[in-house]
Amino acid sequence: MGRALRVVHCPVNMGSIGWTNVQFLRKRGIDARLVLFQPRRLRPYEVDIVLNVPDNFWQRQLVQLRALAKLLPTTDIFHFYFGLTIVPKSIQFPILKAFRKKSVFHYLGSDIRGKTPEELAYGKRADAEIVGSYDAIRWVPEAHVVPNGLDLAKYEPVPPPNHRPVRVLHAPTSRQKKGTEWIVEACKSLPVELDIVENTRHDQAIERYKQADIVVDQLNAGWYGVFALECMALGKPVLTYLHDEAVRRTEEAFDVKLPLVPTTKETLADTLRPLIESAELREEIGRKSRAYVERVHDANLIADRLIEIYRSL
Repeated sequence: MGRALRVVHCPVNMGSIGWTNVQFLRKRGIDARLVLFQPRRLRPYEVDIVLNVPDNFWQRQLVQLRALAKLLPTTDIFHFYFGLTIVPKSIQFPILKAFRKKSVFHYLGSDIRGKTPEELAYGKRADAEIVGSYDAIRWVPEAHVVPNGLDLAKYEPVPPPNHRPVRVLHAPTSRQKKGTEWIVEACKSLPVELDIVENTRHDQAIERYKQADIVVDQLNAGWYGVFALECMALGKPVLTYLHDEAVRRTEEAFDVKLPLVPTTKETLADTLRPLIESAELREEIGRKSRAYVERVHDANLIADRLIEIYRSL
């Protein structure tokens, strides 16, 4: 039996995407590690190696170069997230080429959204590019589409709380990017209780997600992220702004109907009303949401897809 493929995921762990991928690649026999510049404040345990990169420019270069020198002999593939590399791109790729190492750029959304092809040209220096959705692929058309994976064993669907008044939940990483002001405004005109989850440890946030009747993700980006996935896995109906073309391509690619409830800033109050009035409708969409996540976002399936890409390099 040959040596296991050695893959380093680095240098950030947004939405725990890197950590989830590493965990499930290990289950498939891949020697996968997560290396971060800094620990994550709300999930400090999700890491194998923390570089603790200093703020000073020259000290930072030294720490990053030393880290790369140490990783090179024990790594076959570098899997970079969010358009970031361990050392500056100008020297990262010549070094990888000299040592015959492969690399992947895995984009997470806001790192590419709205950028020009010239601004994203650096991605061609890697051996493969990955995006998480058929919405993001319009910015990097030649990328592989690999949806974000979720460890479904950690998200058992919960019975609908059916609060009176109905509880609407929203968890913005950035109020401006998620359109929080519009959500607050819409809920003022409705018989609901609005729970906004911010700056909360992940395990505590999940407990609040479980208590939601309805979830609103975002009203600006045009697609959904890990927060929406977690709530769908818990069996919650999720409202979000969706681009029609991305919906069509996703449903074609995975042969499944997207169960997210599409809405806009202008229509949010009207979209919420039927869900507020009908516990049965909330339950039905919640069941379909869980089934969709199992089909499209199961981290076991995502690990298999990543291994296919690695082996093609």
